[in-house]
Amino acid sequence: MASMIKISDILKENRVKIGLKKNAKEEIIKEIIDLFADDDRINNLDEVKKVVLERETVMSTGVGKGFAIPHGKTNAANEIIIGFGSTAEPVEFESLDGNPVNLIFLVVGKENMVGEHIKILSRISRMMNKDDFRARLSKAKTPKDVLNIISYEEKEYLG
Repeated sequence: MASMIKISDILKENRVKIGLKKNAKEEIIKEIIDLFADDDRINNLDEVKKVVLERETVMSTGVGKGFAIPHGKTNAANEIIIGFGSTAEPVEFESLDGNPVNLIFLVVGKENMVGEHIKILSRISRMMNKDDFRARLSKAKTPKDVLNIISYEEKEYLG
């Protein structure tokens, strides 16, 4: 079996923001992308923003149950990056279930890494569909808490 791509291997503490300041969908997405301003895996931050926001106009990435996974593929990224943010107050995200969002995973991959990109999106979706996992993430106080919660869930889920 191919090695499993783990979210906990890609997501780093400095790419997690608890208590996002913005309260509009586009601004929140930009705020998470800005966590990568100093990341050498990104060669054009504006291009990443453009691609993710364009993807958002096609269909909202507010999946439902209070979470969203804005994402996109662009060669402005050298490899797959993942960011995470949470908001104190839920934000209107044009979600599929009509509910506002307070947990946001950002996934950006290279254009030729479609398989990995889809695997990561589906892994995040599966974990986020668990009520207790979302509840724990919502209560996380620090980026380290977020990473520990994700690591624990991946251990449980991946065995």
